[in-house]
Amino acid sequence: MNSQATGDDDWYANARNETRMERLDRNWLSLLQELRVVQTGVQLLTGFLLTLPFLDEFEDLSGQQKGIYLGTVVCSIVATALLVAPVGMHRMLFRRHQLDLLVDAAHRCAMIGLIMLGAALTGVIALVFSVVVGPVAAWVATAGVALLLLILWIVLPLTVRRHEPDSTEPLTDLGEEKDVRR
Repeated sequence: MNSQATGDDDWYANARNETRMERLDRNWLSLLQELRVVQTGVQLLTGFLLTLPFLDEFEDLSGQQKGIYLGTVVCSIVATALLVAPVGMHRMLFRRHQLDLLVDAAHRCAMIGLIMLGAALTGVIALVFSVVVGPVAAWVATAGVALLLLILWIVLPLTVRRHEPDSTEPLTDLGEEKDVRR
């Protein structure tokens, strides 16, 4: 175990009054809740995408539109696989006393799965706008959605994380105000 993990263990023991295993259990349950939110959406998106080639109008798509479609399907399938993978990992590691490895691997799958979901969502926007209003609108809409996802999923969390109080400082009581600005 590295020194950062030891420091984290001490902080959580003092701040939350929880052991390392209690923290891992909490992290696992939190991750599962997050995965439940995205799994349904990505599975519905994937199912919808898989039905499109069976529509008569699919033949009317240009070669570029079919390429966008195929790329979007691949991203959606990969996102589905990554976001469901923690469940399979849990089954394979059940009662093996490897919760720390499971939480870490599931976290990585969720992060990459979200990136692939973002790619699938931008692909869907590109395809829909390309079919409905043309390539210029498709580029604009795709750039807009990509920018929105980048801001909401990466920039905002990193900004919040950068402004977080020093985790080595003791927590204050809820009724007590503390200035955490720097």
